[in-house]
Amino acid sequence: MSINSAASTAKISAALGSVGQGSVVSEVAERLLAYFTSGDIAVGTRLPAERQLAASLGVGRSAVREALAALEILGIVIVRPGSGTYLRDGISELLPRTLSWGMMLGAPRTRELVELRSGLEVQAAQLAAGRITDEALDRMRDNLATMAETLNDLAAFVEADAAFHREIAEGSGNQVLQELLQSIRSLLRIWVDRALTDEGHAAAALKEHTEIFSALEARDAEAVTRTMRSHMMTASRRLLAGFDASQ
Repeated sequence: MSINSAASTAKISAALGSVGQGSVVSEVAERLLAYFTSGDIAVGTRLPAERQLAASLGVGRSAVREALAALEILGIVIVRPGSGTYLRDGISELLPRTLSWGMMLGAPRTRELVELRSGLEVQAAQLAAGRITDEALDRMRDNLATMAETLNDLAAFVEADAAFHREIAEGSGNQVLQELLQSIRSLLRIWVDRALTDEGHAAAALKEHTEIFSALEARDAEAVTRTMRSHMMTASRRLLAGFDASQ
């Protein structure tokens, strides 16, 4: 649920304070991130307009615009056209350390993040095998239906794919694991979006997700581990193939 009020935007503007003269976009992003993860504003709160943030921080609107764009890429905020910019769910005190700008750069770090994500996804699935709720399984069934309907719409397919994995992470019952996975997915987002390049890849991914779902529905921890591990191997190959092609 979004929170939209003049009082909340005024509170955010007042709390941020001004940024020192000569500060760059990264400092604006750090100031915003530090406040967003402080716990002082609720998830779903609409942020002040760019003009208001720029005035509060003592910087130009372009610096605020670029900082918010970076935070959107990282999954910290979400922009709703015609409505505004909102603080997303899943933000924790771990993010300021995890989401360093340096981690976004360089092939070795990208490959390490892919490797780490694979292990964490398997661990989340193992925990979810014994903890996931029937309601979460219903939502995952809907995700699979959406994926089946959007094999020729890769952007929509990727969104349903991501929602499926978020349900598993939440179903693990481990908040730290859930937020670490969200952080890593945010850092890898651009490559995940490019990993599926045709309908054939999407069909293969749908089959893998269906196998994971069947194992979770049966609460079969061994099958869940096997199917998720197999999926992450092929998903990682697809992701890294797209990354390598861009280098």
